[in-house]
Amino acid sequence: MAGETPSRVVIAKITTVYGVKGWVKIHSFTQPMQNFLDYSHCQVRKNGRWQELEIDQSRIHGKGIVAHIKGVDDRELARDYCGLELSVAVDELPALQDDEFYWHQLVGLAVYTSRDDQLLGKVDHLIETGANDVLVVKPCAGSIDDRERLIPYLPGQYIGAIELDEGRLAVEWDPEF
Repeated sequence: MAGETPSRVVIAKITTVYGVKGWVKIHSFTQPMQNFLDYSHCQVRKNGRWQELEIDQSRIHGKGIVAHIKGVDDRELARDYCGLELSVAVDELPALQDDEFYWHQLVGLAVYTSRDDQLLGKVDHLIETGANDVLVVKPCAGSIDDRERLIPYLPGQYIGAIELDEGRLAVEWDPEF
């Protein structure tokens, strides 16, 4: 349901093994990337459920992050964690300014045109493009049509009022586009 806050949020994904002593490469979803280093106690989704995981060492390595999982001292054991997502409790995330939002807060919001209050759909997910983030808005019950829309996340230009409590996001967007 829009406006509901999940209890956990994914902050990274283990991509591959690194070296022979149980280290892994981490793809961080935090901004900036190195904010991931602030989290040592995570949970990993393994066999369909979240399980505790402790990272006892981590560091920036080149353009990425490498980490060691406590108790995993072998390359083959580390391989079992590749492809798994790491999460933290939502209340562990740093507080944001009033005009800032985490991506997970935007997912599920109903997207309406600012001008004539037409329902375009709901935010399904966001895409990081490098230049700016993009909202992927998919049709939902009551939306004006069955089109998926990609709307640049540019507050003040395309993005208007974000009302988390009401589950609404207003956009300056032509429904025909």
